[in-house]
Amino acid sequence: MRDLFHTPKVGKDPVFLCATNLIFLVKTGMACSCVIDWQQIYKPMRDPQFNNSYASLSDRFYQRALPETFPNPTLIVLNTALAENMDLDVDWLNTTQGLGMLSGQDMPEGADPIAMAYAGHQFGGWSPQLGDGRALLLGEIIAKDGTRLDVQLKGSGRTPFSRGGDGKAGLGPVLREYIVSEAMHAYGVPTTRALAACLTGATILRQEGEIAGAILTRVAQSHIRIGTFQYFYARGDVEALAELSDYVINRHFPDVKSAKNPYDKMLKTIIARQAKLIAKWMGLGFIHGVMNTDNMQIVGETIDYGPCAFMDVFHLQKTFSSIDRRGRYAWAAQPSMALWNLSQLAQALSPILDTDEKQSAKIAQSALETFHSIFQTEMNAVFRAKFGFTHMDMDLDRFLKMTFETMTEHEIDFTLFFRRLTKIANGHDEDAFLHMFNDPYSGKEWLSLWKKEIKREEGNVVAGQDLAVMQFANPIFIPRNHRIEECIQNALGGDFTLFHRLVQTLKMPFTEQDENTDLEMAPRQEEVVQHTFCGT
Repeated sequence: MRDLFHTPKVGKDPVFLCATNLIFLVKTGMACSCVIDWQQIYKPMRDPQFNNSYASLSDRFYQRALPETFPNPTLIVLNTALAENMDLDVDWLNTTQGLGMLSGQDMPEGADPIAMAYAGHQFGGWSPQLGDGRALLLGEIIAKDGTRLDVQLKGSGRTPFSRGGDGKAGLGPVLREYIVSEAMHAYGVPTTRALAACLTGATILRQEGEIAGAILTRVAQSHIRIGTFQYFYARGDVEALAELSDYVINRHFPDVKSAKNPYDKMLKTIIARQAKLIAKWMGLGFIHGVMNTDNMQIVGETIDYGPCAFMDVFHLQKTFSSIDRRGRYAWAAQPSMALWNLSQLAQALSPILDTDEKQSAKIAQSALETFHSIFQTEMNAVFRAKFGFTHMDMDLDRFLKMTFETMTEHEIDFTLFFRRLTKIANGHDEDAFLHMFNDPYSGKEWLSLWKKEIKREEGNVVAGQDLAVMQFANPIFIPRNHRIEECIQNALGGDFTLFHRLVQTLKMPFTEQDENTDLEMAPRQEEVVQHTFCGT
C-alpha cells in the first residue's frame, strides 16, 4: 500500500544558518556583546504545507470542486493559538494570500479541494446521498505535535452534493460554530476547531431574508462520518468499505492493525470514543441537536454545531432544535441515539467484519454491547467530579435521579446549580445556591443529602485536591444561548464587540473573571431562547 501519510518537507531559509551572536565595537571604542535575533530581522513568511491523503483514495469517495469567487472577503477573527499549534505562519495568514486561503479565493500549494461523499439517517429517515453540500476539504496539515489535521472551508459555495442549495453559510451559524467549538475545546471535550471566520462580502437568502454570507475554516482530525460508511454499504460496494476502513485504520487507529480482526477492533474503538464523548456532553448540559449519522464523526470529536445549545433551565427532555419536534435528540436521549447511530455503523461494516453473515452479526453485536458500560463509567466519572464525590460506594444513580427530579421541579439553571455548589464546597455561603429553589427548605434538604454523601471530616470545604477536580468539572462560563443570539444580532449590524469578548472569556471558562460576571448569568425571561436553527 502506498504511503498516504508522509510528512511534507519544510525548507529552511539560508539566513537561519547564520550565527546569532555578533561582537562589535561601538564608536566610543568600548567593546560590548550584542545578541542579534536574525529570525526577527529576517523572517520570511511561510505558505502552509498542504497535502491531501483522502484525495489519494479512489474518486468514488469524493468530487473535486473549487470554492466560489466572492466580491470582498474580510477577516472577522483568526485563531492565532490554533494556527501556531498547527505550525502555520500567523503573519502569512494575515496577508492577502492568507485571507485568500481562508476565504477560498487562493489555494496554496498542495491543497486539493474536494467535497466528500456520504449518506446518512436524518432524524431516522434514510438519505442515500448527502455529501459536503457547502464545504470543501482543502487538505491536511501536520501540526507541531505530529497530528495530521484536516482543513475544511464551510460556506464556500456549491458543490456536486449541494442538492439545489447555494452551498453558502450565513454569518450567524458561522459565529455560533466558532464560539461553541472553541468553548468545547476549552472544556477539554474532543471537538473540531475553528481556525478563522470571514465575511464573504456577499449576501445570501434565507428564511429571515437577505443576510451576510460568511465562511468558517474548520480544523479536525477527520471529517469521515458514520454516514461515509453507510454510503458505500447502501451501494453494496464492499471494496470501497475495505478501502475506507484501511484508510481510517492507517491514519487514525494504527494500533488496531495488529489485532486478530482489525475491522472489529476499529469498530470497538469508534464505539468507545463515542460513548466517552456523549458522557462529556451530558456533564456540560450540552445538546447537539442534530445527531444524524452524517453528523457523527468516527474519531470521536464533536462535529457540526448547527442547532446546538447548552441548557439553561434543566429538563431531561430538553431540546432546542427547531426541527426536532418529537425530542429525538433531547438531552437525556443522546446516549441511546448515539448507540442507534453506532448500530448503523456496525451494519455498514458487516460485509467486512467476517465473510460469514451470522459470524459478522455476532461480532457487531458484541462490539455494540460494550457501549453501555463504557458510557456509564465515563458518565459516573463526570458527575462524581461535578458533585465533588470521591468515594465509590454510594448509589450514584439514585442520587442523580433525585437531583434531576429536584432541578426539574424547581426549574433550576443547570450550569449555575453546579457553579454555586462548587462555591459552597470552597467555603462560600449557601444563600446564592438556595435562592435558585422555589422553596428554600427543599434546597436545604438537598444540600444536607449532598453533605452527607461528601462525608467531610470538618467544616464546609471539600479537600483541596478534590475541590480542584470539582472546579475543573464545573465551568463558570458557557456559551449561553441568549448571548450567542445577541452576538449574532450585533454582528449582523456590523458590531463584533460582544463576539470577540465572548470568545476571549470562553478561553478560560473555569477562571473567575470579575469583569465578565454578566456573561455568567442565566437569561432573563424575555431573553430566553426557545429554538435554535441549522442555518442551511
